[in-house]
Amino acid sequence: MATVKKLLSLDASIAKELENVSLALHKSQKEVVETALDFYFDYTDSVVADSVIKEIEAGSMKVHSSEDVYAELGIEI
Repeated sequence: MATVKKLLSLDASIAKELENVSLALHKSQKEVVETALDFYFDYTDSVVADSVIKEIEAGSMKVHSSEDVYAELGIEI
């Protein structure tokens, strides 16, 4: 997997906690941040899914059948 460098500014207390956690777990700060972001993204996936469900139930978002989408795009199955 490709690696991308990012420069982040953290609140001093968060930076210290990151340092402490990485030392306690014997992992690099990079590994701790990546793991934390993986957990956060999993959580936000469920938040987004719940939001979409509410919009569908409220009628503010329409759901189309796959057959209709394929037909609209000219895709034959």
